[in-house]
Amino acid sequence: MQQPEINIPADVDAYLALLPPHAREPAEQVRAAIRAAAPAAREVISYRMPAYKMNGILVWFAAHKSHIGFYPGATGIEAFKSELEPCKLAKGSVQFPFEQSMPLELIGKIVRFRVQQQMQNTKTGKK
Repeated sequence: MQQPEINIPADVDAYLALLPPHAREPAEQVRAAIRAAAPAAREVISYRMPAYKMNGILVWFAAHKSHIGFYPGATGIEAFKSELEPCKLAKGSVQFPFEQSMPLELIGKIVRFRVQQQMQNTKTGKK
């Protein structure tokens, strides 16, 4: 039996172009905050969502029906748990509802934290 073809965007611009209007603007804001906080990171598609690489993946994000999912990993969530608590959290992810403003400053802080972690991992030889 042949599997149905899945539309996997080639890059982040293509990913954003596929989003409905209510999700595109917040996703573009999150993208801009990540890029400002980690200008040296390479933008890729990983697990069918935008990701930012620098000695491994720093963070991912994805637009869902009612929120932006932000995925900085368990260490990114734990380090900023008190600031993230108004949002729905999991071990390595947080949901930012569309009906609220995206916490762009906080996203930038988390990304900068992840950059520092990755730089430290590079120095110690960890991946």
